[in-house]
Amino acid sequence: MMHSSPAQSRPLAGHASHSVTGVPGARLQSFVSIVVPCRNEAAYIGPMLDSMLANAYPRDRLEVLIVDGMSDDGTRAVIADYASRYPMIQLLDNPKRTTPDALNVGILRARGRIIMRMDAHARYPTNYIAELVDCMERTGADSVGASWRTEPGDTTIVARAIAAAVAHPFGMGNAHYRLGTDRVRDVDTLQCGSYRREVFERLGPFDPDLLRSQDSELTFRVLRAGGRVLLVPGVVATYYARAALGKLWRMFFQYGYFKPLVARKVGAVMTARQLVPALFVFTVGLAALCAPWFRLARVLLFLALGSYVAADLIVAVILARRRGMPVGLASSVVFPVVHFGHGSGYLLGTWDFVIRRRRSAPPVSLTR
Repeated sequence: MMHSSPAQSRPLAGHASHSVTGVPGARLQSFVSIVVPCRNEAAYIGPMLDSMLANAYPRDRLEVLIVDGMSDDGTRAVIADYASRYPMIQLLDNPKRTTPDALNVGILRARGRIIMRMDAHARYPTNYIAELVDCMERTGADSVGASWRTEPGDTTIVARAIAAAVAHPFGMGNAHYRLGTDRVRDVDTLQCGSYRREVFERLGPFDPDLLRSQDSELTFRVLRAGGRVLLVPGVVATYYARAALGKLWRMFFQYGYFKPLVARKVGAVMTARQLVPALFVFTVGLAALCAPWFRLARVLLFLALGSYVAADLIVAVILARRRGMPVGLASSVVFPVVHFGHGSGYLLGTWDFVIRRRRSAPPVSLTR
């Protein structure tokens, strides 16, 4: 990660307005580089590109850089087919096969004033590009993003329960991009943000050490440099959640594991909500270890687990009324997978990166 220089300590674009047209779909629009990290997304990359191509944004003002981590499931053939039909689509290689490296490969090749990250495992509304560009130009924001709706990655009950659980505040906290907004809102985190090119010129690229949470760390750098990060109303993208509990556990374990490394790099815990699962897992684990010898530990264990199970069942009943009894019952298992996975990963990351001061992460296989 690049270190701050005197020039980098000055505020970014922040609150200054840099409007080009002020009207979505107008003639003189910014050139946009869309960067898509991708690996083994044969089932999703085609529909994702179709949704992007359906956007009402001039194609001569777009380039789409799909940075593929050497996929072996047919993804590259799908991308090559689209690239042969749409000249603005390009296939780039990412031999390191990690998300931050893919993003940085795309940024180095990007020609646009605005660099827009898109996820391959998603679908985008027709107003996505124009509205995000328009908001950035009107407000002078350094980074903007949309709200996200989570859909099942499969038709099974477990997949539907996973989608319902990770979309609920009990599962994922109160991040505004998951809850939505009816107004332009300053936020501290985004999913798949769009950035001014100046952000990377001033603050450096995504941190290659952060196989997860690299976007959160960049957002923190933007805010610390005096920049502005906005959530745009009226734009809702769709993300397809993991379809199996094992993959869900590994993903949230990795999310938790890299959070302490982010905190060490930026010198602060970015949001208090990320500490909650780790504190809960630590409390339960310590109380369980001490319970055979100390009555207070048994009481603490009973209170911690009892209150968690009660909350878990209450939310499961709420989801059962909305999504059906099978999904509600299955969600009562999904929530502990999310919370214990994230909390356990955070504790291990704290041990590795904060206590042992490990300089970088060990090899981690990213999951899909």
